[in-house]
Amino acid sequence: MKTFVSSVIFALLALGLVSAQDQKSQSASGDMPNMDMSSHDSSHGNAGMHDMAGMNNDGSASAMHAMEGHHMDMGPHMKMTALRNPQPGDQEKADHVVEVARKVSERYLDYKVALADGFQIFMPNIPQKQYHFTNYANAFEASMHFNPEHPTSVLYEKNGDGYKFIGLMYTAPKGTAEDELNSRIPLSIAQWHAHVNLCMPPADKKSEAMGPNVKFGLGGSIASKDACDAAGGRFVPQIFGWMVHVYPLEKKPEDVWSVERQMHAHMD
Repeated sequence: MKTFVSSVIFALLALGLVSAQDQKSQSASGDMPNMDMSSHDSSHGNAGMHDMAGMNNDGSASAMHAMEGHHMDMGPHMKMTALRNPQPGDQEKADHVVEVARKVSERYLDYKVALADGFQIFMPNIPQKQYHFTNYANAFEASMHFNPEHPTSVLYEKNGDGYKFIGLMYTAPKGTAEDELNSRIPLSIAQWHAHVNLCMPPADKKSEAMGPNVKFGLGGSIASKDACDAAGGRFVPQIFGWMVHVYPLEKKPEDVWSVERQMHAHMD
């Protein structure tokens, strides 16, 4: 299964992300949808908007969801925020997010309501352990400020011919500082994750991004710029923004913010 998902990742990335990154000379004001976000650290404004909401323009949104098999592998292509020491008010702030998230969950228990509200299913025909229903208007808002009433994605498991609600995903732009992530959801409670150290294959080595023992991509052995340059690839320090999952219908706090559940949900 992981080999298949890895193949999907690079079929999508090769078609979308590379062409988008070739637009480095274009300005944010003139051709924002084609900006090269690998070199931008802005956590607000146009850059942040493109990082999530605008990624649909180059086909890389599907790649984000194809990366499910590697979400929580904790290898060289994955980084997570470290748990901080609890500070006064952290628990109350996290509890408020969960309270709001539970209200959101009540609305989206029926996946058809999510579709009616503008959430889009990514790769519904490819078997996944978690399906992301993503709303780009919410992603745009998340690039500016945090609103727990508007998750970027609603998470479902396949259930017969339909889908069963399991959780929500909130996002922040890739350049967001950890203090800003902490202000959204305290880092003493939740751990945000990001996908890093991607080496895109050169045109004559695309086959090396698929199959067993891959060298390129989020499942590949190459995880540094020097090694990527030596292999003739294109190094991307971080692809897409920060993400955090919440399972608001769970009763125990450790289950609501469970990193372990995220890990097992994305592993074969």
